[in-house]
Amino acid sequence: MLLIGLAVGVDYSMFYVKRQREERAAGQPVLDAIETAAATSGRSVLISGLTVLLAMSGMFLTGSKIFYGIGQATMLVVAVAVIGSLTLLPALLALLGDRVDKGRLPFAGRARRTAGQGRVWTAVLDRVLARPALTAALAVCALIVLALPVLRLHTATPGASDLPQQTAALQTYNRIQQVFPGGGSPAVVVVEAPDVTAPAVAGAGRAFERAALASGQMNEPITFIVNPARTAALIQVPLAGTGEDAASIRALATLRDKVIPDTLGRVPGVRVAVTGETAGTADFNALMRQRAPWVFAFVLLFAFVLLLVSFRSLVIPVTGVLLNLLSVAAAYGVVVALFQWGWGQTLLGFTSVHSVASWLPLFLFVVLFGLSMDYHVFILSRIRESYDRTGRTDLAVTVGIKTTAGVVTAAAVVMVFVFLTFATLSMVQLKEMGVGLAVAVLLDATVVRALLLPATMKLLGPRNWYLPRWLGWLLRPSRPAPPPTGSPTGPPAPPSAASPPVTRVGA
Repeated sequence: MLLIGLAVGVDYSMFYVKRQREERAAGQPVLDAIETAAATSGRSVLISGLTVLLAMSGMFLTGSKIFYGIGQATMLVVAVAVIGSLTLLPALLALLGDRVDKGRLPFAGRARRTAGQGRVWTAVLDRVLARPALTAALAVCALIVLALPVLRLHTATPGASDLPQQTAALQTYNRIQQVFPGGGSPAVVVVEAPDVTAPAVAGAGRAFERAALASGQMNEPITFIVNPARTAALIQVPLAGTGEDAASIRALATLRDKVIPDTLGRVPGVRVAVTGETAGTADFNALMRQRAPWVFAFVLLFAFVLLLVSFRSLVIPVTGVLLNLLSVAAAYGVVVALFQWGWGQTLLGFTSVHSVASWLPLFLFVVLFGLSMDYHVFILSRIRESYDRTGRTDLAVTVGIKTTAGVVTAAAVVMVFVFLTFATLSMVQLKEMGVGLAVAVLLDATVVRALLLPATMKLLGPRNWYLPRWLGWLLRPSRPAPPPTGSPTGPPAPPSAASPPVTRVGA
């Protein structure tokens, strides 16, 4: 809640205040500037907030109470941030008026610089739009290269190896593991029967022990614990390997698929289940493999529909979904390289266990897909606003990107530093989460939004706004009144026409 609340709360406030400043610089009175900000940036906040809420609701399809809790907490804090941005924030701006600019930092430049068009981003965008095909090709190739390690992704439930290796307790644990392999995290076989001490069950238990040791994948000591009512028993079975590696997974499969069915599974009335650290990893991974496609499909479908309705275009949601998938895949690849392959061990201060926390991939996808829509919706809203006013896609892309680049970059920097604070914590899985989120946001705000998005839209041209006639029934959202001539939020009307025609394909 702290992580996501800080990220989206700061972003939404920056988007709102940025637009209010621009309208004041254009000469609008304070309240008119706030109303324009509400009709533009406020609408973007609402759309992006709904997208995050829809993405997070996908966690309820996982079948895991861990994700239920994450989904509930994140949806709650995002909803509060959206409501506050649409109510409390404009009220505060109305009370403060121009005093919102008090205490400007002298080294930060003029707060009301026209449309925030910094020279750096202007120069970058000019080169991107001059060679859109080359820029798009290079950006896609770079993201694909970063994403390649995800093909070797291996997940595991975090165990003792997730803790700082220099602690005395963990060093003792590791020595026990060396002397008694699998002893620190044995498989726990749970046996339930009317009487687990009955001769048939006890005989099957002895046969179980012999078969387990004969397999060569399980070790001594195998211990039996019976409850006072003699209706249940726990059998602790040390597995080969560390409890987290491939050897332990193979031993678990042998235990479940061969040893138990051939012994305890043959006794009528006996129920047997296997738990423990290794079983937890295997079962959680199996659950994620089963449910992840449904979660992915749910999030992608609803994000697509929301963008379709918001921008009345079939191409915009398709490109938006593809761009977001690229940035998420690149973040996956960086996490695998740094944590599973151990490339970031020295820099981030951890010891690689050659796996990634099993909950992380799905969490990253849902959170990143939702958060990346903040920038995407904000930028596209400015582009669409300019296009509705001029009817020129190339000009709309130029104005939209240049007027949003500064605030998007600043918002991304805030998010990155918030996320990187988690990389300083001792638990490896929290480092993975912080670095994964930070890398994804950084790539999304730079490579994707500043390079790939404008290049793609320039290449597509008027096709960006294609809407089939059979979708013409979609509601057309109200648009704010055009800003005064010379406003930084849009170019002046062409001299040849006082009111340039606006072409809406399929409208």
